Parts: sequence; C-alpha cells; structure tokens
Amino acid sequence: MMATESGKAFTRRDRLLEIEKKVRGWWDEKDVFRAEPGAGPAKPGEKFFGNFPFPYMNGFLHLGHAFSLSKLEFAAAFHRLDGANVLLPFGFHCTGMPIQASADKLAREIEKFGNPPLFSKEVEEPVESQPEPEDASACPPPDKFRGKKSKAVSKSGGQMFQWEIMRSFGLSDSEIAEFQKPGKWLTYFPPLAMQDLKDFGLGCDWRRSFITTEMNPYFDSFVQWQMRKLKDMGKIIKDKRYTIYSPLDDQPCADHDRASGEGVLPQDYTLVKMEVLPPFPLKFKALEGRKVFLAAATLRPETMYGQTNAWVLPDGNYGAFEVNDTDVFILTERAALNLAYQGFSKTPKHPSCLVELTGYDLIGLPLKSPLSFNKVIYALPMLTILTDKGTGIVTSVPSDAPDDYMALRVLKAKPAFREKYGVKDEWVVPFEIVPIINIPELGDKAAEKVCLDLKIMSQNEKEKLAEAKRLTYLKGFTDGTMLVGEYAGMKVQEAKSLLRTKLIETGEAVMYSEPEKRVMSRSGDECVVALTDQWYLTYDDPQWKESAEECLSKMNLYSDETKHGFEHTLGWLNRWACSRSFGLGTRIPWDPEFLVESLSDSTIYMAYYAVAHLLHNEDMYGTNKAHPIKPEEMTDDVWNFIFCDGPYPTSSKIDSSVLDKMKKEFEYWYPFDLRVSGKDLIQNHLTFCVFNHTAIMAKHHWPRGFRCNGHIMLNSEKMSKSTGNFKTLRQAIDEFSADATRFSLADAGDGVDDANFVFETANAAILRLTKEIAWIEEVLAAEASLRTGPPSTFADRVFENEINIAVETTRKNYEKYMFREALKTGFYDLQAARDEYRLSCGSGGMNHGLVWRFIDVQTRLITPICPHYAEHVWRELLLKDGLAVNAGWPIADSPDETLKAANKYLQDSIVLMRKLLQKQITGSKKSNKKAAPVATLTEEKITSLIYVNEEFDGWKAECLNILRSKFDRKTGTFAPDEEILEALQKSSVGQDANFKKVQKLCMPFLRLKKDEAIAIGAQALNLKLPFGEIEVLQENLDLIKRQIGLGSVEILSATDHDAKAKAGALSSVLDQNPPSTGNPTAVFLIHNR
Repeated sequence: MMATESGKAFTRRDRLLEIEKKVRGWWDEKDVFRAEPGAGPAKPGEKFFGNFPFPYMNGFLHLGHAFSLSKLEFAAAFHRLDGANVLLPFGFHCTGMPIQASADKLAREIEKFGNPPLFSKEVEEPVESQPEPEDASACPPPDKFRGKKSKAVSKSGGQMFQWEIMRSFGLSDSEIAEFQKPGKWLTYFPPLAMQDLKDFGLGCDWRRSFITTEMNPYFDSFVQWQMRKLKDMGKIIKDKRYTIYSPLDDQPCADHDRASGEGVLPQDYTLVKMEVLPPFPLKFKALEGRKVFLAAATLRPETMYGQTNAWVLPDGNYGAFEVNDTDVFILTERAALNLAYQGFSKTPKHPSCLVELTGYDLIGLPLKSPLSFNKVIYALPMLTILTDKGTGIVTSVPSDAPDDYMALRVLKAKPAFREKYGVKDEWVVPFEIVPIINIPELGDKAAEKVCLDLKIMSQNEKEKLAEAKRLTYLKGFTDGTMLVGEYAGMKVQEAKSLLRTKLIETGEAVMYSEPEKRVMSRSGDECVVALTDQWYLTYDDPQWKESAEECLSKMNLYSDETKHGFEHTLGWLNRWACSRSFGLGTRIPWDPEFLVESLSDSTIYMAYYAVAHLLHNEDMYGTNKAHPIKPEEMTDDVWNFIFCDGPYPTSSKIDSSVLDKMKKEFEYWYPFDLRVSGKDLIQNHLTFCVFNHTAIMAKHHWPRGFRCNGHIMLNSEKMSKSTGNFKTLRQAIDEFSADATRFSLADAGDGVDDANFVFETANAAILRLTKEIAWIEEVLAAEASLRTGPPSTFADRVFENEINIAVETTRKNYEKYMFREALKTGFYDLQAARDEYRLSCGSGGMNHGLVWRFIDVQTRLITPICPHYAEHVWRELLLKDGLAVNAGWPIADSPDETLKAANKYLQDSIVLMRKLLQKQITGSKKSNKKAAPVATLTEEKITSLIYVNEEFDGWKAECLNILRSKFDRKTGTFAPDEEILEALQKSSVGQDANFKKVQKLCMPFLRLKKDEAIAIGAQALNLKLPFGEIEVLQENLDLIKRQIGLGSVEILSATDHDAKAKAGALSSVLDQNPPSTGNPTAVFLIHNR
C-alpha cells in the first residue's frame, strides 16, 4: 500500500518527515558536515574525499541520480562514523548543449505557436526500422516509413514540446517564458537541487558548491588554465578528424549533447566508384558530359575482385549528387548529406541533387567497377537493402558474401522474377562466382559452401544468413588468404588496408564515414559524420595511454566488469574533439570562437573542490557576494602553485596566507579516494578523468578509486519519463521520507547490473523505522522490568555474540561498499537476533545492559543509511551527547563461532523435536510451526526424553579420521579426492561387505565436513562438536518446554544403556532413528491428566 493511500501509513511517514526536519536543524546548528583539513598531511585512513559526477542542471534531480549518489553518501557516512575526516562536496554542471538547446526550443515554440503557445493536438513522427550492423546496406527488408500518432516532440524520435516539459516541472506559463534565456536555467535549478539534497540528508560541505560555465568566473579561470596547460604539453592539437556532427547546431555532437546514440562512433567505409558506362538512359540526360558513378559503401575492399554485379533497392529513393564540377555520385540523400560534411559536395555541407531517381531507374545500368575481373557488370534488384545504412548501393561478391550468393542464385533460377523487374538474361546468367579468397575449411567459394552446409534455401531465412555471414566474414578476415591480384598469397587482414589505400590513391574510391547507429542531437536533428578541423585531445597518444593504464592498474575499481569496461575503452579511444561553437561553457582561451565541450571541462574539477570555498564565499555562482579573491587574480601561476607544486607566484596580489591555505587544502584532500558513477560514464567521463589527472597531476595525486553501478529500475521496470515510470528525488522524499527512500536505495542493489527501487520496500521501511522507534519507547517506559546485572544466561551470551557478529560483518560490508549487505547484517539480521532473544528470555526477561547495547549498536550501524532516524534515537531516546553521524563505530569483541554454532544447534534441535512430536501425535510428516503447542491442542501432558550422542562413531568416525590425516592445517587444504577415496576403501569401512551401501552415505558426509574444515579449520574434523550438546540442551530446558509445549524434558545420553529403558514401548523409535552427533532424537511420553 502506498504511503499516501493509508491514513496510518501517512501518519507514520509524516512522523519521519518531522524527525528529519528537526535533525537537519541539529546538523545545521553544529555545521557537522563542514570539512577542514588536518594540521599536516593526511595519514592513511585519516581522511576520506569522495565525489560524484555533477548532475546536469536542465531539470530536477531524480532517483537515478539519487541511486548513484547514495553509494557515495553511504560510503562517506560510514567513514565519518568510523572517525575519518570526510569531505563530500557537490557541484552543478551547466556546460554544453542541453540548456542552450532547450532555451532555443522554447524561443522557437513561442515564435511559432504564441506565448503561451497553442499546440496542434497531434503530429506525425517517422519511425524507422533498425538495421543490422554487418553490412553497409544489405540487410533484411525495412518497414517503410510509417506515421505514428503522438504528442509533439521536443527531440526527434522523443518526447513532448519543451513548453510541456517545463509545465511538467510545475512552472506557470508566465514563468516558463523566462527560460528562453539560458541564464534562467542556471539560477533556477541548482538551488532547488541543493535543497532537495539537503532534505535527502546528504552529508555535504555546501560551502564548496559551484556551477560551471563562464557565468562562474572562478571555475572559468580554472578550466582555461587546464586547457592551456594541456595545450602546452602537446595534449591538445588542431586536426581534421571524422566526428559525429549536428547539422542544425553546426558543430560536433559529443555524448552529452545527444538525445539518443550515446557512445556511437563514426563507422568508416570505402566508397567504391562504379562508373556508369554510356550511353546514358533518358532519365540521365541532365548528367551528360559528367562522370557518373554508383557509389557503394563497403567494409571489405579486398573482395572487389569478385564483383558480379551491383545491387539497388527497386523502391528506394536515390539522387544524382554533384561531388565537384565533373563527378556525380548516385546514392541516397542521407549518404549525400554525410559526404557533404566530408568534402564531397560541390557546395560544402549542402548536397546538390541534379536528378531525383528511384531504384527502378538504376536497374540494368552497365558499370565499370574497380578491381573487378568482369569488365562490365550491371545494377540488379535486391529487396533487402536498407537505405538508412551505407549509400543504398551495394557491391555483389557472391564468392564471399552469403546475401549476394543467395540473391544472385534467385535471379538466375527465377525468370519470372527477372521479368518482373525488367532484368535481361545477359545481365545475370553469364556471371559466375569468381574465387578470390581461400579460407581453410571453407575453400575458395566460402559463401556457397556455408549456404549449402546450412541448407539455406531462401533470402528470407534471416537467422541462417546471419550465421553464414558471421562464419564467412570472421574466418575470411582472420584466416583467409588472397588468391588473386597483386597481393595474392597475402593474408586478408594484411591486404585489406593496402587495397583500401590503393583504391583511394588511384581515385577509384574515397573515404566515407557515417554514424554506426542513428544519433539524435538534443536540438532535434539527426547527426551525420563530418570531417572537421578543430581542437582535439590526443587520447590516442601511446605514452599518454600507458600513463592512464598505470593509473588504472593502481586504482580500486571494485568489480571485474568495471575493470574490463576501462580496458575496452582504452582499446578504442582515439582523439576527442574538445571544442564546440554552440552552447554554454568556457571559451577556448587561445581560440575564443570555440567553447570547451562538456566532457572536457569536467575531468579534474574534483581538485577545484579543495579551494572552491576560499574563492566563492559560499556563493555557487562566484558573482553574487563580495569575494576575498578576484577572478583575474587566479592566474596560471597561482593554479600551478596550488595543484602542480609550481613555484610560489611572487607576482600574485593574493595574500600569502591565503595562497598557502589553498595549497594546504589541496595537498591534504588529494588524491580523492572514491568517485561513484553510473557505468555508462566509463566510456567517456571516467576515462577522461584518468587521462587528465595523469597529464596534469603528480602520481601521488592520481585517483584512488572508481565505483560504478548500473541503472535504477522502478518496481522492476525501466525508469522512463515517457512511460510515467519516473520519480524525482523530491517526489520520493515527499512520498516516502528521506530515510525510507535511502533505505530502499540501499536495498536496491550494489553490483554493476541494473538495480531495482521497489516502492513496497520504501513503504515497508516507513513501517519498520517507526515501529522500531515505538519499541524503543516502550522499552524505555518499562525499563524497571528489565533484568539487571551482567549477562548470565545462554540467551544473553548468544544475543551479545550476535551483536558482536553484526558489528564485525557490517563493518566489512561497509568497507567493501556493499550497502545492501550492510543493511542486511546491520539491521535485518540484528533485529531478527533481538526478536529471538526476546522469545528466548521467557519470564526471566531481557538483560538491561544488553538491550541498551543493542539499541546503541543498531543505531550506529544504520546511521550511514538512515541518519535522521539514528539521530532521533541517539539524542532523544538514548539521551546521548553529540551526534550519531560521528559517534564512532561500535567497539565489539571478536565473534564466538562456537557459541553461534551452539545456538544454531539448539534452534535446529527445537525445530526437529517439534516435527517429531507432530509426527508422533498426528502421524503427519509436516510440521506446524505456527500452530499452538501440541500439548494445548491435545489437552494432555507430555514428557520428552531427548537422547544425545555427543561423539561420532562407526563409519562417520572413520571418515573423520581419514579427513584429519589428509588435512594440511597450515594451508587449510585437503589431499586430492582420489587419495581420500583410496584411504576410505582401505579402511575398516571399505573392507565391510556392505561398503557399497555405506559409501552412498559416506560421500556427502565427507563433502560436508571438508567444506566445514575449509571454512572454520581442523576443529570441524573432531569426533565431538566444539560445544557440549547435553550442556546446551540442559541449559535451555525452559526454552525447549515453552517452544514445543511440553510438561517436562529430560536430556539423556545415548551411550547410557539404562536411559533407553525409560522410553519403554517407544524405544523402537530410537532404533529406527538413532541419535547422531549434532542430531538428537526425542521420544514423547503422553500422560492423561
């Protein structure tokens, strides 16, 4: 039930909200999260500096932000509780495209639809099929573009109008109009985000908060220094490179500038020029006097020797586009647009179409294609070409391409099909497969062999064809050898690049690139690949990569998946365009026409946190208050002095004590110990962070740890605004309270896989926390009824031990940043132990000191996750001095594993005896755990005789003796299983006539005891348990009687021959189910009243 749907739950939630507001007042009063450096350099473990990628300020913070941030918050809170000096700062990112694009959209909407705008109810939006990645164009047949009714979109393929998005934020129409100015976003959203995080309970030093962009002159100076330093080191150069590009924004479109397609890179092709031979058809009249080419994009230039034809899509839309004064390329408009941004258009960035064509106009064109052994080939129809990948023109090499082989076979075998598309026999029938590559096991006609082996009969067998392509393309590249041409005898993987270079140098082909997949910019247009002359960071520099690898090798990455993610990124990462001409940010200092893009101004800003409070005077904008240091005084010499151990800036106007304090702050807090982030930032931001630190910082200031997590789902479904399965941080706090939200975030999951925030868990947390407060209040009210004195009973010792176990295991879980496990061991398990203790104590009552210790320890252990609850209990219920958040980790004795095992033995024995009683009285094999005691049900008095065998005997004793002889106490390992089995066969057990029968019992027993010995040591192999079974049961007679409902209980030794006689007629039970070590047997004597 949702918190807002139940009056009682609503009241409980409101109680938590009241507590949270009160506790935040205590924190503010004590300024508890203010972080100041120690007197000298930090010793290991003395300080903890953790940070989080500053969120983008084009809207409210949501639970996705909160989930990643919670990992940092819980870690920082644990280290603070453990006595470390903790710095957790938080900034707000405003650099880049999104805010500017959104502001411009608002302006366009107002211009088009009025203020406030009146939108049409429905718009058509195109939906395209998704191509397969193997080829440029030859893929399964696409669905035609189809209209889908929807609300108008703010970004292509996406959501609402920008105005509607702003309305969804709760803004009035009069307020929305103000957001046409980008600056309004920067003054509106960051303060709201800060307040939401304060209400969330974030343990942040807010003095160090700031926004980015040139609106903040101090951070602007910091970024300009960073860029100048990188350029001076040769890490930033100007170059022409292929990059994803937004035609509408007229600038490169990096990951954070994209509405969709994050991580997509340019895909390079060889564009083969297949010359159209005269005479031209009538439709080509306007092209007379020009060189006309069908332009086919291929990933396999080495196969061009085997061309038998070209493929076109009959219904496809093509055009004849001017490349220059003489050459014309026939291809799709989409490909022409990409080429226009790569220097292959008469008018740069604007494709010029001389003639609009369809695929039907191209069928039958005679072609002269580079490298082809067939002097003339023809354009033929293929129905499975995609026009949204490649150029819509496909070369045909049936020897090595399964799609081509099947399509050519169909054309040859079906005259009716040829007639339908006007294909003459002489364009098809004479052309045979041309062997060009030999592949071991597949021969020199690999496509034909694989199609025959897989029994592919039709072009519609997509899965089989995909498998055929995988086999031929992979083996062809890795194992293939050229049979023809000037590189005959050379491996395909060596010849490929040589042939590509030759084709381009001879003018028979050109370089062509396009996005691997569709990319939409935040401005709403589909991106292309452009060959741009701009500023790049040289992440492809081998020496720089070596430094990055060295840094990563010394970092704690907390999971193999994260480590592999970085390794993969370092494998493909190339030069990175770091300049933009549109958006918000810092100007490139030596080329102010450009801005620093948003992933390049956020690589070492963690260092800025060390000094931000000294520059900003608690003003995140750096402009709204009087400041002790002027922005222009933060020169490169000053920044170098602070961060790079540069010489003292003697010409600086800044007071020397302030300079020394800034340097001291940095030297104390750096390097940062932990950065928490979603795993999607491995491929850009986090890797860039490593590169830039290794370039600018000394090795002892390189990052120490990255902890990456997956995305958050809500109630097992993807979080999405479009589906309504979405919740802002503010909504979660208002609905569940901050602590219940934090509780559910901790419970959501810790790994790199996607986690799950469950509303039921948050609501259950409201109930758990408020009920626990009520229980503590009840205990305090009845304090006089508690048993005084030191812990004395078995139940006391067990509960005290469970508290010690919780302290130790929960610490380990917090240290590993496994917060779900910390919640389990520090809260769920500890509460279960408390509940068992209450039950075990019976009329004697709980021990006063233990109850107080339990409340104290549980409060401390839950503090990192539910700090408001913990502060309330700490201060108002336990009446402790100070604050829970820095109360210190609880001190505890080492856990007693023997005592833990003894209690497990007791509890398991009670369950076993209940089952035996149920079986004896009712004949049922099923226990009735929740039923009333059987004695009450039968109204008869029951005496239980519990028989115990405290020492293993027979074949079990022999097995243990063998295991002890085969166990190495130093290494904690056993001899090989074969050796153990051989010893068993030679033993007295193995020589017994019934060995085969007994062996089936021996093997699982041996496995069990081996596992126990590896876990706890050689004591697991003793013939007796590490505790006295009779002693444990004897000490807990009252508990056994209460739990099972018995009148009296007697504990007897199975080795006492006189004891068996007490069972009387039930002695047969002992024969059928004899007691063994760790497994007592009970018989029940029923006496009529």
